[in-house]
Amino acid sequence: MEVVISSSSVNGNIIAPASKSVMQRAVACALLAEGRSEIINPSFCDDALASLGMAECLGADISRLSDRLLIEGGYHPVCNSIYCGESGLGARVFSVLAALGSDWIEVKGSGSLLARPLSMLTETLIQMGVEVTSANGFLPLRLKGPMRGGLAFVDGSLSSQFLTGLLIALPILDNDSRIIVKKLGSKPYIDLTINVLNHFGIELVNEDYAMFSIPGRQKYKPVSFTVEGDWSGTALLLVLAAIAGEIRVSGISYMSAQPDSLVIEILRKAGAFVEVSSNEVVVKKSELTSFETDISDCPDLAPPLAVLASRCQGKSVIHGTDRLKVKESNRGEALMTELSKVGVNISNHATRIEIEGSTVIRGGRLASHGDHRIAMALAVLSAVADSEVVISGTESVNKSYPSFFADLAKIGMKIKIIE
Repeated sequence: MEVVISSSSVNGNIIAPASKSVMQRAVACALLAEGRSEIINPSFCDDALASLGMAECLGADISRLSDRLLIEGGYHPVCNSIYCGESGLGARVFSVLAALGSDWIEVKGSGSLLARPLSMLTETLIQMGVEVTSANGFLPLRLKGPMRGGLAFVDGSLSSQFLTGLLIALPILDNDSRIIVKKLGSKPYIDLTINVLNHFGIELVNEDYAMFSIPGRQKYKPVSFTVEGDWSGTALLLVLAAIAGEIRVSGISYMSAQPDSLVIEILRKAGAFVEVSSNEVVVKKSELTSFETDISDCPDLAPPLAVLASRCQGKSVIHGTDRLKVKESNRGEALMTELSKVGVNISNHATRIEIEGSTVIRGGRLASHGDHRIAMALAVLSAVADSEVVISGTESVNKSYPSFFADLAKIGMKIKIIE
């Protein structure tokens, strides 16, 4: 799919999309809770749908209503394979849950996920008594448990997602567990995991993110759980407002553990008008100046911040970008390639991106690199281009924010979709 975008001024209200990160954690917990859980404000993006499919394969009975899901939990695998689509979180969490059983289960994926490394996951599962085969550390995996509790060592340098999987699975084992973690990145996502676990009645001890003590023999409680708004998608909307108009985003809380809420601090640092209340954020276009920030804990902010920096006066520096190469694309390279096409002076280094603000953004043909966050960032930047921009591969937005282009059209973006 391609979208064609013309220069636009935006103004209006948007309800934040539901967080796929929170949604997937809640689905995993509801699977392990004997009884009926209710998931309110669910996400139905591709990653969330993949998690629902995997939960059903592992024993959940799921009913979809207009504004909620009903999940009858209880772990009893009914499939010999699970499919995680392109979801990195889904692959890492549900692989661990698949290892709770005593039969072989294959974990399959597609697209860019097939190139994302899982060797850290397989090494730790083997420590915990799981039989594992893989395609040289990549999907597909074949797993046979049951997983044992006890002492585990985890390398968190590339992702915290596997640790999330362990924190969800280990509480139901018969014995207590300890996880020793080194080089943990994206620590706020572990806070997010612990918040969801607590809601489902699970307790653990976090010792400064270096060790986690997890009592065994715990039981997940079936609960009613509301999925909060997504800060990763909201960040793109707020950057659009800062460069091209005014947007009010509701259904989003600045008190969230989601690390991408850092965008508020950065927008203020850059000089944007930002107004935050209990359940909404308003951002208005302003004169913008360069900024310097570190996104080690929130690498998904790289695309919207690169767009923001392209419209700031002076040179902005985004540090902590070393993990961008193992996302749905090599995001640092993708941003440099595409933004350069429209006249932005951008350089991608091992651990940082540097961007000189530009007064003129040219039109032209751009590519998403099959990456939902690149596709959305390019669309945001297109609002201030001096001529028409055509972006290919935009169906990728379905991975996290299926209504993205419809939402932009509602607030005045001039968009034509070519299927």
